[in-house]
Amino acid sequence: MSVFISGEEVEQHASRDSCWIIVHGKVFDVTDFLDEHPGGSKIILKYAGKDATEAYEPIHPPDAITSNLPTDKHLGAVDPNTITQVVREVTEADSRRAALVASRPPLDEVLNLHDFEAVARVVLPEKAWAYYSSASDDEITIRENRLAYQRVWFRPRVLRNVATVDWSTKILGQKSSLPVYISATALGKLGHPDGELNLTRAAGKHGVIQMIATLASCSFDEMVDAAVPDQQFFLQLYVNRDRDITKRYVQHAEKRGVKALFITVDAPQLGRREKDMRLKLVGDEATSEVQKGQAVPKDQGVARAISAFIDPSLCWEDIPWFQSITKMPIILKGVATAEDAILAYEAGVQGIVLSNHGGRQLDTARSGLEILTEVTAALRARGAFPSPAFDIFVDGGVRRASDVLKALALGAKAVGVGRPFIYAFSAYGQEGVEKAIQIFRDELEMNMRLLGVRTLDELRPEMVDASAIRSHVGSQPDDKLYQNTYQPLALAQFRTAKL
Repeated sequence: MSVFISGEEVEQHASRDSCWIIVHGKVFDVTDFLDEHPGGSKIILKYAGKDATEAYEPIHPPDAITSNLPTDKHLGAVDPNTITQVVREVTEADSRRAALVASRPPLDEVLNLHDFEAVARVVLPEKAWAYYSSASDDEITIRENRLAYQRVWFRPRVLRNVATVDWSTKILGQKSSLPVYISATALGKLGHPDGELNLTRAAGKHGVIQMIATLASCSFDEMVDAAVPDQQFFLQLYVNRDRDITKRYVQHAEKRGVKALFITVDAPQLGRREKDMRLKLVGDEATSEVQKGQAVPKDQGVARAISAFIDPSLCWEDIPWFQSITKMPIILKGVATAEDAILAYEAGVQGIVLSNHGGRQLDTARSGLEILTEVTAALRARGAFPSPAFDIFVDGGVRRASDVLKALALGAKAVGVGRPFIYAFSAYGQEGVEKAIQIFRDELEMNMRLLGVRTLDELRPEMVDASAIRSHVGSQPDDKLYQNTYQPLALAQFRTAKL
């Protein structure tokens, strides 16, 4: 028999000594979990005795609370007839955001992916923008990801019949209408109520492959259930300290038809993303009374708060275990050197993603595009490139179809794009993602014709000049569109003085 708990009883457990909360209609006793919560106990205590779903949902995977709390702390369902209905106050910030959304540029005036970022920066709540846009330390690498593409120049061929061009491809054996896949990005509901479902629906409609993120706001099954027939997915994996949890997750994904497993290997600890961290030091949480005298870290940021489960012991010796639990192709996401690319090839995985995690991990790490030139040379010398059994992917900094073509000409099989699609649905929902896909199509058609290629197979390394790719200091034009949306880091701020 189901256990029903009255709202009045939940309200009686609203202290540090006895803290119950409601999430998705279920009651949980989180008293013993308060000091273990990566984001600190303060935010939980703010919702003690209350329904915390609205605060919980955007920044946690749907099963985070059920996975982290012992089953004896799952107290039962709340009786919906006994919950006190509280009308949410419409704040000045809410009204301002609604006005900004209403005044967005019409979607037909969005001409490029930079436009989505510019609109998202204005309409997103401050904490959502900080989480999505932040990068590690001095944010040098996130900027280098863009600059690297501008140090590679085209060598176009002329007088070729390019009346018809075709940019469709296969990625790990799966058909794709673009040489681009939607790379895994977390916490989609921070930007839009439908979260990652915006990506799923748009990707299914237009034949693009979506990589499902471990830390998505929507559940894995929600996204797969929303797919159209024959829609393909990849899975991004943060490896859990509890390998049984990882095994169940991977095997469930395989049973549901996911076509490839991308294991993130560059995040034994998440980087210090100061824009995200900075907002944990200000606002109503900073002045709350409930934690006075308690030594709880205040500088975690959203990223750290949701990622404490990640296993820092993950190593090369674990690869055979992953190969034993799944038949999916295994791709290592976050390779940054030729040495590790060769180790990956020798380990028998099916590919690598040359990536610096969107500039969010080790600052001053090189761009995926620069690493690509090093990796292809090393693998070619090893007799392992090109290889039908080992694919190379690149992500980070892609904002134009010309970026995609440069990466493919230099040896990448396809390119991952993350933030631009987040900004697209944060600004315009599913229609924004569809428009972003169309922008890639339009730019690919134009650039392929101007470059003199009819299919992606005709791209060759000699069609680009990458001789300056390692010149990290040099004269080059400013990227005005990128600089207009990039938000410089800030220093510590004074509180408003009480006079």
